[in-house]
Amino acid sequence: MPVHDDRKLFEFLILEGAQAGLSWITILKKRTNYQKAFDDFDAEKIGRYGSRQVSRLMNDTGIVRNRLKIAATIQNAKAFLAVEREFGSFDSYLWRFVGGKPIQNRWRQMAQVPARTAESDAMSRDLLGHGFKFVGSTICYAFMQATGMVNDHLVTCLRHAEVRRA
Repeated sequence: MPVHDDRKLFEFLILEGAQAGLSWITILKKRTNYQKAFDDFDAEKIGRYGSRQVSRLMNDTGIVRNRLKIAATIQNAKAFLAVEREFGSFDSYLWRFVGGKPIQNRWRQMAQVPARTAESDAMSRDLLGHGFKFVGSTICYAFMQATGMVNDHLVTCLRHAEVRRA
């Protein structure tokens, strides 16, 4: 379903980056731990994390303890706040990549669903240009799916029509 809440969008972006190289179910099972470990995805707080918080996170078995991904989360919080200031909201910044409304695909088979698109390529380039990390095109496309920016439910799925109406 379409997500327009800045904090939720930030959370999904961080979780998608954390998932890089891992299965989505691994991160999904750790989502509650991530919420706790990263101050419920409060970008203001995360952006101020220093070495003490990084050490705490590196010892937290409830999250993926990858120093690069932890550092990226802190950097992404800073970039997120800068984008909010520049565009008024993270929501308005992100949704412009799909013209402000979800792309309605009509896939009949899972094999038709792409791993990336021109829109996710553009989003990735722009996020990287704003200082974000772990935001390659494939990660961006998964993010777009998770936040309802694209409706990739198969047409035979009951959710396809529901998401289309949202």
